[in-house]
Amino acid sequence: MRMPRINDLIQKDLSYKIVGCLFKAQNNLGRYARESQYADILEKIFSESGLNYEREKKISKTGSDTNRADFVIENAVVVELKSKPFIEKNDYYQTKRYLEAANLKLGLLVNFRQKYLQPKRVLNSRHSHNLA
Repeated sequence: MRMPRINDLIQKDLSYKIVGCLFKAQNNLGRYARESQYADILEKIFSESGLNYEREKKISKTGSDTNRADFVIENAVVVELKSKPFIEKNDYYQTKRYLEAANLKLGLLVNFRQKYLQPKRVLNSRHSHNLA
């Protein structure tokens, strides 16, 4: 089995565009804004970038357990925002639950509080074998 290459990245072009928007948001607000402030400015940046998005998208696997993803972009990528000292294991699990419930392949977990913005790619393991 060959190793994946950069061209094999899931949603490569879309995720690149989204990450650019995330950097714009942090450049505008800095590291210490509230999560809701980042969401507000990202909504504007996503719109200006021509990205279709849903904010606070309700995601439910069974119909009774409703969760809300911060953003779903182009009905393809879940973007989960955090503004806290550290990303925790539960944050990854939360993003994975959203991906599985929405049946999407890729999530971006971003913590704006970090000194250097490093969005984390979170994959839905049910889809990771199919890199389309």
